[in-house]
Amino acid sequence: MRRRDFIKALAGSVGAWPAAARAQQSAPTRRLGVLVPLPAVVWVPFFDELRRQGFVEGQNLAVDRRGFDAKYDQFSALAGQLVRANPDAILCGGNAAIRAMQTTIPIAAITDDMVGAGLVRSLARPGVNTTGVSILAGDLDGKRQEVLIDFLPGARRLAALSDAQNNTPAQL
Repeated sequence: MRRRDFIKALAGSVGAWPAAARAQQSAPTRRLGVLVPLPAVVWVPFFDELRRQGFVEGQNLAVDRRGFDAKYDQFSALAGQLVRANPDAILCGGNAAIRAMQTTIPIAAITDDMVGAGLVRSLARPGVNTTGVSILAGDLDGKRQEVLIDFLPGARRLAALSDAQNNTPAQL
């Protein structure tokens, strides 16, 4: 391309920029509800990643924060409030929160084993409005115990703190 043709093309495209800018629509604000039994500070990396993906709270993302650090006995009431608020998606943590929220609103969830808990049919094809991460921590508990015993061979007792709402006696 000759220099003169390049300059004409560039000048022509510069003249079209204002029209193109007017034609662009601003991105809609996405609304995210939250129902998790943990404080908001735990979810900072999640929101950092959302920011990296272009979802910035106060700009194009509105977060309904009433469900952070929710108590289990509040899940039902909070789930009803979140459904009425009609967010685009809901962030859930733990089996009880996921069960309380399983409506038609898409759920992004994290829990130990969504398939094992009966929350989804499979991770590849959940069959419901729930997707997310199964951390399968329970499958690693035996190995963790082995490592602990190797690290402290003289230990005679072990104690475990567990959330009875998320772990069955069989899992423990």
